[in-house]
Amino acid sequence: MALSEYYPDLICNLPKFSGRFDARKLSAENCDVLFATYPAGTVIEPHQHDTDNVGVITKGELKLTVDAATETISAGQWYHVPAQQEHSAEFLEDTCEIEFWFK
Repeated sequence: MALSEYYPDLICNLPKFSGRFDARKLSAENCDVLFATYPAGTVIEPHQHDTDNVGVITKGELKLTVDAATETISAGQWYHVPAQQEHSAEFLEDTCEIEFWFK
């Protein structure tokens, strides 16, 4: 799924995020805000961040694994991954989300 298929032009025209997935980044004083899309079948291997990450699924579903416990996050639901916490993600269907990476 292309970003432009879901988000409005003003979001799509934000600077491109240089990470493992397609997203646009809105920088704020203590937080980066990512507007992301993940095609069905996307797998993000275990990793960790220096940031506290909070996100909301706006379309589709996220299978989030933290500390060997997997939870399914559906559209309209929020999740939180604390800084330095190892986690992985899987998207079984086309999924969109807004992520907040607190510095």
